[in-house]
Amino acid sequence: MRVVFAGTPEPAVAALKAIVASRHEVVAVVTRPDAPAGRGRKLVASPVAQLAEELGIEVLKPVKPSDPEFLARLTEIAPDCCPVVAYGGLLPQAALDIPEHGWINLHFSVLPAWRGAAPVQHAIIAGDDVTGASTFRIVKALDAGPVYGVLTEPIGPEDTSGDLLGRLAESGAKLLVDTLDGVEAGVLEAREQPADGVTLAPKITVEDAELDLGAPAQRVDRLVRGCNPAPGAWTTFRGERLKVLAVRLTDEELKPGELRATRSSVQVGTGSKVVELVTVQPQGKKPMAAPDWARGVRLTDEDRLGPV
Repeated sequence: MRVVFAGTPEPAVAALKAIVASRHEVVAVVTRPDAPAGRGRKLVASPVAQLAEELGIEVLKPVKPSDPEFLARLTEIAPDCCPVVAYGGLLPQAALDIPEHGWINLHFSVLPAWRGAAPVQHAIIAGDDVTGASTFRIVKALDAGPVYGVLTEPIGPEDTSGDLLGRLAESGAKLLVDTLDGVEAGVLEAREQPADGVTLAPKITVEDAELDLGAPAQRVDRLVRGCNPAPGAWTTFRGERLKVLAVRLTDEELKPGELRATRSSVQVGTGSKVVELVTVQPQGKKPMAAPDWARGVRLTDEDRLGPV
């Protein structure tokens, strides 16, 4: 099939590579416009755009997928199908109607669970044991289209959203290619999602990532892992924000927010057991080992984490 691939961030790169290596022909790529990045805030092309340009594939960067110029060009290209991975733009019906086999999305959950922008993060935060990926035909309703294929992936006790998304990006890339193969051959039929079991996974905001140290230790651990690498779970220390990038569960006890430091460890109390801080990131600084941070700030007996 002649396909136009739509995707933007790093997790979409594996799928683009897999489709390029398959029997399908990638005739163009659709991605979000260049965005400011780094300290200089210079405009940088998305990871998908960078790969497409290296491969000599035409790159389309509409501000909105409803832009008439974009729709006209897509109509000219006349793809058979448009595979999608984390594109990030709202596709109008006019765009959905162009390819004969529609737009087929690779979504990183077992639908209908965790429809939305942050399925991997929400699966970890909710304490799910298993997640996965699904391919489905895009319809107007959010992640509600009929499903072609599914795979499952266990969530390990130390998995961050970055770890899990990395694995799903690779296994999901193969699922997407298999789906395109089946659609082209006419042997794969999409099935409507069940009405039960729908959960939503909206984007995790910085406000959502604030740690509640009065909550049980397991909930603190899951929020830290679910928000790593972005947006980063955080709390406050001496009135400034402190990101908490990794913790370790223990069997000890302290009052919520209370700190205890030794030469080799920093512990903080929660609503149940203590969690050991492993990696933290003070405001305006790089991530560091928690004991190094504690030595640098010279913890006192009055210091604590979280709202005072």
